[in-house]
Amino acid sequence: MTGAFGWLDITVLAAYLLGVTAWGAWLGRDQKSGTGYFLGNRDLPWWAVLLSVVATETSTLTFLSIPGVAYFGTLGFLQLTLGYLAGRTVVSLVLLPRYYQGELNTAYAHLEERFGVGARRTTSGIFMVTRLLADSVRLFATAIPLALITGWPYALSIAVIGLLTLVYTYFGGIRAVVWVDVLQMALYLAGAAIAIAVLQTLIPGGWSAGLAAASAEGKLEWLNFSPDPAITYTFWTGLIGGGIFSMASHGTDQLIVQRLLTCRNLRDSQRALVGSGVVVIAQFAIFLFVGIGLWAFYEGRPFEVADEIFAYFIIQELPAGVAGLLIAGVFAAAMSSLSSSINSLASASAYDFWAPLAKAEGDEFRILRVGRVLTLVWAILLIGVAILYIPMSADSTAVEVALTVASLVYGAFLGAFFLGILDSKARQAPLIIGMVLAIGSVTLLWIFGDGIVAWPWFTLIGGVITMAVASGLSRIVGPGEAK
Repeated sequence: MTGAFGWLDITVLAAYLLGVTAWGAWLGRDQKSGTGYFLGNRDLPWWAVLLSVVATETSTLTFLSIPGVAYFGTLGFLQLTLGYLAGRTVVSLVLLPRYYQGELNTAYAHLEERFGVGARRTTSGIFMVTRLLADSVRLFATAIPLALITGWPYALSIAVIGLLTLVYTYFGGIRAVVWVDVLQMALYLAGAAIAIAVLQTLIPGGWSAGLAAASAEGKLEWLNFSPDPAITYTFWTGLIGGGIFSMASHGTDQLIVQRLLTCRNLRDSQRALVGSGVVVIAQFAIFLFVGIGLWAFYEGRPFEVADEIFAYFIIQELPAGVAGLLIAGVFAAAMSSLSSSINSLASASAYDFWAPLAKAEGDEFRILRVGRVLTLVWAILLIGVAILYIPMSADSTAVEVALTVASLVYGAFLGAFFLGILDSKARQAPLIIGMVLAIGSVTLLWIFGDGIVAWPWFTLIGGVITMAVASGLSRIVGPGEAK
């Protein structure tokens, strides 16, 4: 029997949410230091870190938004994954070895070693603002199915999800985040597989008929070799723009770098990073095909909000119990990303700002205690900004909003890291000026240049501006101090 969410579905969902929250909190029972809380004592297996990286970067946006992208468009989004794999490969060979040369606690500690404390705090501060904005959008996307199920307003739905995630993140630290990610990724991929199987029975003529109809409409096209930079999904924006975006997101963003630093050694970290690129390709393909199946089932009928399509299908069309399992998958995806965000924000706050200012570097017990307070603060901020996003939610899919926001600053980050490697004359003050100009320029391009350049190119543009300005100013100012 299909139809509205029933008691069996609610029971399945509630059991999952309470169970995973309790388990995650239990995993942190032996936390005794800041290194243990934020880096898992640098002793986590690479395969678990790999799955945690994938779960963190894709989350609810993959589960809900990517099907919506395919529903209203084609499989063209898949072109970005080619660049994602290429970018991670470069990071594994160029940046990860430098991270493992010393006992770094955050991605931005490397910039302090090369440029100075100002560069570290500038990049860390920008990371915090950007991560707050981007992951608040992710949190909002997760509230959609809960609001549809319960009839609650979005604000209450956001608060419930945020508070449940906070519990196990607060007590469990990064170890709980990683291991719960492993479970939650398995669950939401199982949910996608179930949806694909159910669509076979619901689409008139099954998947063969649905794919034939989609092919006739050009929806199965995934390669576009157009050189036009205004087109968002082409081979070139995917390979070049997506590659540079991935280099920044997986080489300079504390959200991902923190996970890579929990591995036992450099080789394990490289395995986790490159392997995540392979898994992401398969994962995006799965959810894009879910979107094609939904298009065939609904015969392309219009929806006001793209992110609601898959959630609506789950609630209205799946059998009792199965719907509850898939909605649990939605929450699994969301909680994995949100917990990672909260922990990484608290980590950057503790190590990049609080510990140096409080002269507590090396005091692992104090860092642990303050880290938990910061975990609480960032969770509240994420919930609050997600609620503020509600009035803007109908304009585009959440995944594209989150990726665009991140791309505005990733170029500055990537430019800073590569400038430190490639230009021995580059200095701190010119670097900070270059980063600010790059972010400002790309933001203006985003606001006023609609239709000129698509967002996957923003990271490349920002990186070039950062390096050109910082390198040029460093030579004008002169050698000065190294930091």
